[in-house]
Formats: sequence, C-alpha cells, structure tokens
Amino acid sequence: MSDIHSTRAPEAVGPFPHAKRVGDLLFLSGIGPRTRGSKAIPGVTLAPDGSIESYDFDVQCRACIENVRTVMEDSGVPFENIVDVLCFLTDMKRDFKAFNRIYGEHFAGDGKPNPTRTTIEVGSLPTPIAVELKVIARV
Repeated sequence: MSDIHSTRAPEAVGPFPHAKRVGDLLFLSGIGPRTRGSKAIPGVTLAPDGSIESYDFDVQCRACIENVRTVMEDSGVPFENIVDVLCFLTDMKRDFKAFNRIYGEHFAGDGKPNPTRTTIEVGSLPTPIAVELKVIARV
C-alpha cells in the first residue's frame, strides 16, 4: 500500500492522501473543483459572508475532472484506466443534465475509460462546491 500526495492538485480538506495504491488498484479520495494554494473555487463567487453568490456548474464540473486527471497523472496511472466513478451532486434536479453532458465528453466514447458510475445527491460537500468525484482505477 502506498499513499499518493499530488503537488499539483488542490490540497486535501482533511488528513488524507489524494490517492492510495493497493495492489493493482488506485483509489482516489473525493476530488472537487478547488484550486491548489487558494481558497478560490473555479465557477464559484462567494458573498462576503461566505455563502454562494453565484456559480457556473459547467466550470466547476470541468475543473473537477481536470483535478482527477492531475491526481491520476501524479499517480502514474493513465486516465483511461478509470474503472468506477462515484459522483456527488448537491442539486441533482438542477445539475444532472449538464453533468451528464460534460461527463460524457471525458469518460464515454472511443478511447475514453467508460467506467461504471453511480451518481448521488448530497445535502452539501465540505467546501462550497456543487460536484465531487470519487474514482477507482486499474494500475
């Protein structure tokens, strides 16, 4: 077993690694659309009181997938080796259609991983984000 700590992906929001390799599998911790070294979240504008003033779900979703790609690269495992994705959305009704479209651009089709997937709605995530991905890949 080995822990992977990316120097390019956003810092973890708790005491855990970005990923853990166990045998022939790589388990990524939940990855959101945050930016390394900053409190900024792509696609999110916060009000002075810390509440969400506005957000662009497409921007968040793309940043989230790019952060997954970064952790995969830093783990030495090709993005195409993803076998399962657990998706968390904070508003399924509002965001599911856009999520499916953007997800398909990166995960479905020729030369893309086409993993199994589960998408669930959650009441909130640890930071003011609307999407987070949990990934398992074959090493």
